[in-house]
Amino acid sequence: MSVGSGVEHVLNYLKRRQLENPGFLYAIEDDCGNVFWADPTCRLNYTYFGDTLVFDTTYRRGKRYQVPFAAFTGFNHHGQPVLFGCALILNESESSFAWLFQTWLQAMSAPPPPSITVEPDRLIQVAVSRVFSQTRLRFSQALIFKETEEKLAHVYQSHPTFESEFINCVTGTETAAEFEASWDSIVRRYYLEDNDWLQSIYNARQQWVRVFIRDTFYGELSTNEGSSFLNSFFQGFVDASTTMQMLIKQYEEAIDSWREKELKADYEATNSTPIMKMPSPMEKQAASLYTRVAFIKFQEEFVETLANHANRISDSGTRTTYRVAKFGEVHKGHTVSFDSLEVKANCSCQMFEYSGIICRHILAVFRAKNVLTLPSRYLLRRWTKEAKIRGTEEQPEFSNSCQESLNVCYDSLRQEATKYVEEGAKSIQIYKVAMDALDEAAKKVAAASNIRGATPGTTLPNGEAYPSEEARETANAINHPGGEKERTILELTAELERTGQRCEVYRANLLSILRDMEEQKFQLSHKVQNARLSLKE
Repeated sequence: MSVGSGVEHVLNYLKRRQLENPGFLYAIEDDCGNVFWADPTCRLNYTYFGDTLVFDTTYRRGKRYQVPFAAFTGFNHHGQPVLFGCALILNESESSFAWLFQTWLQAMSAPPPPSITVEPDRLIQVAVSRVFSQTRLRFSQALIFKETEEKLAHVYQSHPTFESEFINCVTGTETAAEFEASWDSIVRRYYLEDNDWLQSIYNARQQWVRVFIRDTFYGELSTNEGSSFLNSFFQGFVDASTTMQMLIKQYEEAIDSWREKELKADYEATNSTPIMKMPSPMEKQAASLYTRVAFIKFQEEFVETLANHANRISDSGTRTTYRVAKFGEVHKGHTVSFDSLEVKANCSCQMFEYSGIICRHILAVFRAKNVLTLPSRYLLRRWTKEAKIRGTEEQPEFSNSCQESLNVCYDSLRQEATKYVEEGAKSIQIYKVAMDALDEAAKKVAAASNIRGATPGTTLPNGEAYPSEEARETANAINHPGGEKERTILELTAELERTGQRCEVYRANLLSILRDMEEQKFQLSHKVQNARLSLKE
């Protein structure tokens, strides 16, 4: 396989990273040369925030960019972009995109995402349907808006009001009928009935217009759901001037920058108290649980309940239907169905389904029904301060025989080990505690995996079946000089091999820890220097 010097530079980096950290994965597609990679943090991020996926191909569009770079991203509990993996797309085809999606999914060692956002591209769409058959597909609204502005430049220039009307039609309509009427009006008034571009995006409306996709979670707190690609993980780091030789440096800078931003947001969420706007136990509850950005969004909805009246329109057993509207805007009301037995509500605006934050309409009904705190079903863990803290009740369940789920067991242990390494490297004190615990755990694992503890029918690591009781008794009955010594030598050799393997694992983990500690040391030094400068000023 022949590759350019720039790609070779990237591959050398990936090989070096994997030597430093066995948890770093990369793959190359045969013949095509497409490349995928993901570090342990990417896979760990997906375990926390894999409820939606953005396949960001901003840098492959047109000839503006020099690097055919793509990223798998999502959103963390602060609403910040978070990385799940990267790729170089040197050759584009349906099979290549399918390979990339399959490789990424295998690397994540987890179920496919419930939803995915991609650019409106036929090859990508077909590949998504092949690999993520149960995943809800959404086209990036931001890219559609951008391309519409380019293709209808003459309309935008000659009719200043067209853009706001078009955006309102897509994002502001509340029902399918309202959208259809608004779209038809725009097309007729601006004489665009025969425009091929508008017809094509209208035919795909089920994949990008808000009213058709709001029943699915996409992890965005903004009401303008098309912002995914505009808020790219690598925005400001990879641009038109970035060459293949520069890519890795920009890639690492982006990772470091977002890591620092997440740590800062974590600190603010833990150590600052939001300003309460209403004397309500529900608002206090939300403030204590949500991250800052999620709480602000909740508070915005909560305050609006003062201006939204819940009018009961029908009853059926424990279920009551309400019409909730802002005072003076009854025609813009929403329908809320409330079950008093389960304390459960559904709203026609579907904001909770789309963003994971409860809407003002349901909150208005809760106020009318004297529901003083948020039911747990409306507190998505992914928006809370503890989104990245897992309890034992959340660990995956396995059958008694892990033989049937070896891959699942391996992946679960790997994810937990990655999290353990990251937590253990936060300070010297935590590092020492972590190493002591790791040493104790290694002894227990070695004792549990001792070959004499195996049972008949178990498959050993070398692929051979452990002998039955009868076979072992026959072997033990064989009397020959030095037999006992040979068995002892074999057992000691096996133990030596296992110890050597454990040492390699510890060595790899220590290298990763030392690298992280050096990075944190540098960041801390930088912060101290800035603090000193600010004091001098």
